[in-house]
Amino acid sequence: MDRTAQRALRPTGRTVAYDPSSTAPGTAPPLHVRAAAVLEAGWTGTSTVPSRSLYPHQWSWDSAFIAIGLRHVSPLRAQTELDTLLAAQWADGRIPHIVFNPSVPLDAYFPSPDFWRSSTAGRTAGAPRTVQTSGIVQPPVHALAAWLVHLADPGLSRARGFLARVYPRLAAWHRYLLHRRDLGGGGLVSVVHPWEQGMDNSPCWDRPLSRVTPAPARSFRRADLDHGSPEGRPTDLDYGRYVRLANDYRDRGYADGAGEFAVEDPAFNALLIASEYALARIAHELGAAGSARQARAERLTAALVERLWEPAAGMFLCRDVRAGELIPERGVSGLIPLLLPSLPRDLAAGLVRTMCGPHFGLGGTTRLVPSYDLLGEAFDPHRYWRGPAWINTNWLLEGGLRLHGDRGRADALRKGILHTAGASGFAEYVDPYTAQACGATGFGWTAALTLDLLHDRPAGDRNGVTAIKGGDRG
Repeated sequence: MDRTAQRALRPTGRTVAYDPSSTAPGTAPPLHVRAAAVLEAGWTGTSTVPSRSLYPHQWSWDSAFIAIGLRHVSPLRAQTELDTLLAAQWADGRIPHIVFNPSVPLDAYFPSPDFWRSSTAGRTAGAPRTVQTSGIVQPPVHALAAWLVHLADPGLSRARGFLARVYPRLAAWHRYLLHRRDLGGGGLVSVVHPWEQGMDNSPCWDRPLSRVTPAPARSFRRADLDHGSPEGRPTDLDYGRYVRLANDYRDRGYADGAGEFAVEDPAFNALLIASEYALARIAHELGAAGSARQARAERLTAALVERLWEPAAGMFLCRDVRAGELIPERGVSGLIPLLLPSLPRDLAAGLVRTMCGPHFGLGGTTRLVPSYDLLGEAFDPHRYWRGPAWINTNWLLEGGLRLHGDRGRADALRKGILHTAGASGFAEYVDPYTAQACGATGFGWTAALTLDLLHDRPAGDRNGVTAIKGGDRG
């Protein structure tokens, strides 16, 4: 990264990563300056919104990815990002997928706080009374993010007691998932709503969603269509099913286990495993033994292989817990376990072959890994998670390639991510063939993970994923 880029502190105490005043007149600012400007524009003083127009609140896994990028801008602000999110944790341990900003009008986003009614419907589960949240969760990237934020400035982290403050909250989060969400009985975590997995309208959900009676269209208004093309968003039918599932979950007091939708997802579980490794590192830093967590991560990896690996597909598949069967759809989620250090070597090699083969086309027909099977009947290059490429999943896969020693492909993917992010205006997602921008531009995690990939680190640890191996450097 350009060492002449300077950090500046405004009188308000808001840290700006790089000073754009050093850019020569008439020239475009460097990529890192533009990425930092996106994060600055989304900063609220305590957290970062993914998009001012489309997503005006704090989102759970967005904030984890954003903190990973913010650590290169301001480690203090990255710590604050995670502290703000964790302050909204429920007493049962869950970290809600949205923390609502009370200054944002109710009609700016749906479902809004008055839909979730967290402080009343979630009272039994221990929802906070002083802040409004949703009642579902998102992928557990948070411990990995916390560990990487600590590594950005260990002195500051120790002086502020950052890891000591977040560790018990992260441990409670993992306990909730492992104890309350093992709905299939095989040791893996289930999601109870497509929004929890983060890949909202993936074709992987079509089969289990088909059992859900949609809520009437007149019972809700989709604010997302005010800011995005209908051709790029989930259909009204899908949205009606999302609303029905959320309604039913809320009306059960956010109790787990009784809903129509329960899916074991490979990416959700892989990120939990990665965060278990990170929690082991955090425990060690705090002077405690992390061996039990590392052993748990290895057991979870074995369960992931046993329950979700499909040799014929050459990748992991989702399991429909209610139907008791694997879902025969190839989504990018099934490649994400590549980031796990204890994944068997032959399975890692199989994932790379699948990633570079005709179903995902990396290095051939596509420069970034698409969100869904290029050959699948439901593939759509522009519709949300049904085909477009996303920066966060590609960031994870870049780290997985590098972790398993495939530096050539990792370097090529890194180059593709950075070029696409800059050329698309830090788009939310892109057409996997043309890299045409889709969704929101100036998107938070796209900018944050761009900063992370730009940052100077050893070639074997380009995006920090190897930090979960116990400090190894490739």
